[in-house]
Amino acid sequence: MEFDLENPFTSFVVVEEEQQQQSGTILDLFVSESDHMPSQNFTTKCLEEEMEDFHVSFRQEAVSLILQAQFSCNFEPFIPYLAVTYLDRFIFKQQIQIGKPWIVKLLVISCISLAAKMKNTHFLVSEFQREEGFMFDAQTIHRMELLILDALNWRMRSITPFSFLCFFISLFKLKDPPLTEALKERATDIIFKAHNEIKLIEFKPSIIAASALLLSSHELFPLQFSAFKASISSCEYVNKEKLLKCFDTMQQMVEMEEGFDSMSMSSSTRTPVSVLDYKCSSKSSVSQRTTAITATAAVMPLEKRETKRRKTNGFCSENRFQLSRIQQCL
Repeated sequence: MEFDLENPFTSFVVVEEEQQQQSGTILDLFVSESDHMPSQNFTTKCLEEEMEDFHVSFRQEAVSLILQAQFSCNFEPFIPYLAVTYLDRFIFKQQIQIGKPWIVKLLVISCISLAAKMKNTHFLVSEFQREEGFMFDAQTIHRMELLILDALNWRMRSITPFSFLCFFISLFKLKDPPLTEALKERATDIIFKAHNEIKLIEFKPSIIAASALLLSSHELFPLQFSAFKASISSCEYVNKEKLLKCFDTMQQMVEMEEGFDSMSMSSSTRTPVSVLDYKCSSKSSVSQRTTAITATAAVMPLEKRETKRRKTNGFCSENRFQLSRIQQCL
């Protein structure tokens, strides 16, 4: 069965029992999400000054290669997203040896291969390697996949922010399907971007989902933002302090990205930092839906967008890689 990021427990729940067990499934998601994150201790260390440079550059190179695979292989955006999820969970449980540039390439192609298998998508490994200049044989890739599986305890049905979107949206009690879909699409777009921002790796998937929805609601329904914020903040599963911190970080990320877009820097040589392929399709869709929204919901006037940052500030009060097993097969 193809892995659905919105319903990671689908294969474990009989369809007829899903509605009866919905509340229990949501609780299971909140309880289990920490098991699908990078190590909290390493996340803290990674953000410290003495470790930041190497791991940030290693991760940026890996994410850039994964995005290249999305473009060259025409993957749906969930495959590179899942590949980056596996990448984070693996590298933040391992120590990476400096001076081995081939490690990142082998790790990337193995994570993409695993993600494609989870989504039942054919991945032409040989063709991708030829385009990107890789040179790993099938046996080496397979053994690396086993190392990743072992490090992740074979938990490949990752709990991601997408697993919590529908739950948090239900708290808003929106009655118009087009409005709900527009909100979900914009939040999805933000989540794709946020996944590649290293400053956000410390937050749980549920907090990222909640923050993305709040940021989306502020853009699309500013007059209802306070009510949406209150709904999510009152949720018993949400750490309000973490929510505020994540929201602030995510808002800065979005504003910076929009600033780059406005200066036509999409063709610059900077390392890609988001799954932009998805943005092309979703932005036009959201734009169309937002046009319809103006007839039924209050949308922020253009002249007020410059004050968005000031308004929302009120809301935010606040080295070794274990390769012995791989080297044996090289």
